[in-house]
Amino acid sequence: MDRLKQIESFVAVVARGSLTAAAQAEGVAPAVIGRRLDALEARLGVKLMQRTTRRLSLTHEGSAFLEDCQRLLGELANAEASVSAGGVKASGHLRITAPAGYGRRHVAPLVPRFLAQHPEVSLSLNLADRVIDIVHEGYDCAIRVGDLPDSSLVSVRLADNRRLCVAAPAYVARRGTPRTPQDLQNHDALVLSSEASQTRGWAFQSGGQIMHLRPRGRVDCSDGQVLHAWCLAGLGIAWRSAWEVRQDLAEGRLVEVLAANAAPPNGVYAVFAHARHQPLRVRLWIDFLKATWGDPQYWNGPMGSPA
Repeated sequence: MDRLKQIESFVAVVARGSLTAAAQAEGVAPAVIGRRLDALEARLGVKLMQRTTRRLSLTHEGSAFLEDCQRLLGELANAEASVSAGGVKASGHLRITAPAGYGRRHVAPLVPRFLAQHPEVSLSLNLADRVIDIVHEGYDCAIRVGDLPDSSLVSVRLADNRRLCVAAPAYVARRGTPRTPQDLQNHDALVLSSEASQTRGWAFQSGGQIMHLRPRGRVDCSDGQVLHAWCLAGLGIAWRSAWEVRQDLAEGRLVEVLAANAAPPNGVYAVFAHARHQPLRVRLWIDFLKATWGDPQYWNGPMGSPA
């Protein structure tokens, strides 16, 4: 029980931004929360966060531990709900958001099957390439692809996602092939606009380390599908997900560049505000996506192939 309280307090402090706010939410003194965090760090033998009177920041170990703690608390909440809910059916309105391209191909086609399984649930799906503030804009859950920004939101990894640098053969014939990620500065990159995602830039692997670059180009766009079309037209080099360009590569419309520097897969995540006391419809939606995308046959079948 003490261990669970320590973990819950750690997650609560990060989510609320301070010991005082976490203590007020639980109805205890800030010193109680502080002692739990001290005991947790002492037991683990690592520093999880840097605390000052003005701000709180996670260490590298704290960031990694936070994701595991959020997942464990979410699974515990789901386990409790599966027992306590008994025969209760999911109902109510579910508001979800996803990136436009991924949502069109891998979220929207699944909605009819989910609604057929849960006839008392209604659903709104927002597709946008900007990072939506799900708390202030009133969404239950967001699907996000790629590295997640530092956030107090809870995330559950649903699938792997690999990104590739690709270009049309005509572009490579005209401009040549970049040999290193740094060579992209001498090429036309097709990038998502600043108000969209990929805030850290494009990820590469070099010398066993992950590096991020923000290449520049003559054009940018907030819609990933437009970037894909521009890439096919030979306008520049794009950094796209494997599920999006697999067929183009197989049929020769695009070629991969900088394959030796491709970063390891990142993830597809469900992101939501709170792990505990989550509506049943939200938990069932996340479990549904995890089961579907966790099946390797999905990615080899018609839905997993580019349209």
